[in-house]
Amino acid sequence: MKTTTRVQLSIMMFLEFFIWGAWFVTMGTYLSTKLSASGGQIGMAYETQSIGAIIAPFIIGLIADRYFSAQKILGVLHLIGAGLMYFAAQSSDFSSFYPHVLIYMVLYMPTLALVNSVSFRQMDDPEKEFSTIRVLGTVGWIVAGLVIGYLSWEKDGLLQNTFYLTAGASAILGVFSFFLPSTPPTKSKSEKTSLAQILGLDALVLLKDRNYLMFFIASILICIPLAFYYGFANQFLNEVGMEQAASKMTLGQVSEVLFMLLLPFFFKRYGIKKTLLVGMIAWVLRYALFAFGDAGFGVWMLFFGIILHGICYDFFFVSGQIYTDKKAGEHVKSAAQGLITLATYGLGMLIGFRLSGKIVDQYTMADGAHNWMSVWQFPAIFAFVVLIIFLIFFREEDVQLED
Repeated sequence: MKTTTRVQLSIMMFLEFFIWGAWFVTMGTYLSTKLSASGGQIGMAYETQSIGAIIAPFIIGLIADRYFSAQKILGVLHLIGAGLMYFAAQSSDFSSFYPHVLIYMVLYMPTLALVNSVSFRQMDDPEKEFSTIRVLGTVGWIVAGLVIGYLSWEKDGLLQNTFYLTAGASAILGVFSFFLPSTPPTKSKSEKTSLAQILGLDALVLLKDRNYLMFFIASILICIPLAFYYGFANQFLNEVGMEQAASKMTLGQVSEVLFMLLLPFFFKRYGIKKTLLVGMIAWVLRYALFAFGDAGFGVWMLFFGIILHGICYDFFFVSGQIYTDKKAGEHVKSAAQGLITLATYGLGMLIGFRLSGKIVDQYTMADGAHNWMSVWQFPAIFAFVVLIIFLIFFREEDVQLED
C-alpha cells in the first residue's frame, strides 16, 4: 500500500470513531441533566444504534454495493450527519432531540461498513494491513473522550458542545471522503440480491449446529447487560462524583487494544469455550464492581470495572467473530458475520437499551437521584445466569487460529 493511501485511510478511521466517541458516551448524562430525560427516554435514544444496525444492511446491500462508489456515499452520509448533530445540539427537549439522533444513527451505522470497505479494497494483504489501520479508530475514540474531559464539559454542564464537536468532525470527514481512493460498486445494477442475502439469513444453516446455536443465543443475551454500560455508565460515574468521567472511560478502549494483543495467545492455549467464558465472567465482575464501588475508598472498583471493558469485548465479541468465521463455510462467511452483527448489535442491544431504561426508571428516587447499586445488580445477575447456561450447554471445540 502506498504511504499516501495508508495516511488517508488512517485519518478516515480516526475521524470515523472520533465522531462516535465524541457524543455517544456522554449522551445519557446530557439527556438526564439538560433535557430532564427519564431512563426510558435515554434507553430510546441509545437504541437508535440498534435500529441503525438493523437498517444498515439494506443501505449497503441495495445502494452502496451497486449504484455509487463507497467513498462518495460515506461523504454524503457524514455531511448530512453533521447537520443533524448541529440541530440536535440546539434541541430544547427530548421530543425535539430524538428525531435528529434517530435519523443520524440510521445514516451513521452504515458508515462503519463503508470505512471497512474502502480500506479492504485498497489492501493487498488485509489480514496483515487492516489492524494497523483499524487501531486508529480506537485512538480516535480515546482522543474524543480525552478532549471532553480536558475541556471539562461534564463538570461545567456543557455537554451540548459534544454534538457541535461531532458536527464539525462529521463535516470534515464528509469533505475528506470525496478525496479518498476510488471504491466503485462491487455489483452491477441488474444483479439481484435477495432479502435473505442482505440480512445474512443464508447463514441460518449454522444454527443447525447445536454448539453454534448455543453461542448464538448467548451472544444475543449477553448484549442485554452490555446496553447498561453503553447507556448509563457515564451518567452513573458523574453522579457518584468521578471527575472527567468520559476521559477515564477511555481506559476501556486502552485495555481493548492491550487485551487484543493477548487474545491470540489465550485462544490458542485455552480454546474457544474458556476464552468466551472469561469474557462473560468479566461482564459479571464489572457490574458487581459498579454496584459496590464509589468515588471515595471504592474508586478502585470503578476503575477496575472500566478497565475490564477490554476483556469483556475482546474475549467474547472478537472471539465470537473468529468462532463464527471458522464455523462458516466459504460461501456463507460474509453472511454469517452479518447475521451475528444483526443479532447482537441489532436485536440483543435493542432489547437491552429498552430494558435498561425501565430498570433505571424503577430505581430513580423522588429527587432524581438513582439507587445505582440496585441498577447494576440486575445486569450482573443477568450476565451470571447467561454464563451458567453457556457453561453447561456449550461444548469445547478445537477451533484453530491461522498463523
